[in-house]
Amino acid sequence: MSNGATLRNGASGATTPPFATRRWALLAMSVGVFCIQLDSFGLNLALPQIGRDLHAGGDGLQWVISAYLLSTGTLMLGAGRLGDLFGRRRLLVAGLAVFGASSLVCALAPTLPALVGARVAQGAGAAMIMPVGLSLLTNVYPAELRGRATGWALGIGGIATACGPFIGGALTESVSWRAVFWLNVPLAVLGAVCASRTAESYDTSAPRSVDWGGLAGATAALAALCVVIDRGPRWPWPVALAGVAVAVALLILFVRRERAAAHPLVELSLFHNGPYMALTLAGAAANTATVMFLFVVPLTLQGQWNLSVVLAGTAFLAPALAMALAGPLAGRVPPRAAARLMAGCLCGGALVLACLARTSSLTLYLAVATVGGAVLGVANSLTLIATQAVIRPERAGEASGVTKTVITVAAGLGVGLAGAVTDQDSGVGSETAADMALLITASGSLAACVVLAMWIRLREGMVRAGSAESGG
Repeated sequence: MSNGATLRNGASGATTPPFATRRWALLAMSVGVFCIQLDSFGLNLALPQIGRDLHAGGDGLQWVISAYLLSTGTLMLGAGRLGDLFGRRRLLVAGLAVFGASSLVCALAPTLPALVGARVAQGAGAAMIMPVGLSLLTNVYPAELRGRATGWALGIGGIATACGPFIGGALTESVSWRAVFWLNVPLAVLGAVCASRTAESYDTSAPRSVDWGGLAGATAALAALCVVIDRGPRWPWPVALAGVAVAVALLILFVRRERAAAHPLVELSLFHNGPYMALTLAGAAANTATVMFLFVVPLTLQGQWNLSVVLAGTAFLAPALAMALAGPLAGRVPPRAAARLMAGCLCGGALVLACLARTSSLTLYLAVATVGGAVLGVANSLTLIATQAVIRPERAGEASGVTKTVITVAAGLGVGLAGAVTDQDSGVGSETAADMALLITASGSLAACVVLAMWIRLREGMVRAGSAESGG
């Protein structure tokens, strides 16, 4: 099969592309994930300098972060299914092009509104890259290699996730915050070139018609939900309650629309897939813990331990490396063991977060953080790898879109909680508030572990009962 070949999947079956074609897909996805994660975590410490350069301040600066996350979380669900229908390679190239072009606008932005608008466009590009890239890897790699390929891509992205605050802070101090965006431009071009050289892939089991009503409903519901999560804590409680009511109403209308649609944007049977839902919801808890970890640890290294941005970033390299290596390791986990390992990671993550809140030695703090990087890195990579292993490949974009939407919304909760411990003027946070946030997040991870363990036990009991009946 040549580079311009088309890989169909669905009722007619699928053929496996050659190694070279698969390699281009992996490179494109790896570059895309790296850019997305860098821009998710690389600007937090740069906000004060952005405010000074653009003569802006107050809550408006937070939109530099929020606009990107809100746009990404709102659009992922639709983008994943559009890739299934119209070509995963095509949408991956488009997503990388949009991301690169909007990064260029961000780098040149003369005002805060211009920067925020460009960040919304960046989020739209990211929303295409992640779910479409995951579904492309699922369909161009044979079943025995999918997990490893996805793990490597997520591991490379994990480097940007863990090192984002350090890279952003170092570039801001030595060059400019604009350098973070300039870095994206050649990387996005490289990713688009790689993506264009892989095989096209799409779902042939469904007609190429879009459920536009469902797409509009899902986008509106997710936009309302993301805005409430991000802005709700700053609103008076009656306004926040009204926002929640609007989001819930829109979600109900979306479900009703999907029940009636001949070719829905999201098949509701996906939510009856027990392993998929268990791993997705557990991944949401793990992602919330990861966001808290990535926000609080670098800030604590600067606040409680009085390290400079560069020294804090250097000290954080060990946890960052552990998180990056976790992706390839998670890719080797067999699907049957995924749920048990996820439960173990949630329990381990809870223990790590609780220990971080009680550690009084810098050496011990960094050792615990390194363990935490490994545990949370495995949990987050496992979420995306294992969920792709328990769904039909032809609708991989739909499934990855749902998973990424759920864990991105969870990340929004983590960002909101982390924001409570951050002082935008100094870039560090209150030690007491940080410890409390870590303990709250640890409690949530432990609760998710207990629920997942109960589900595993119940499911295994049902399987044994079914086997006994068959044997009888």
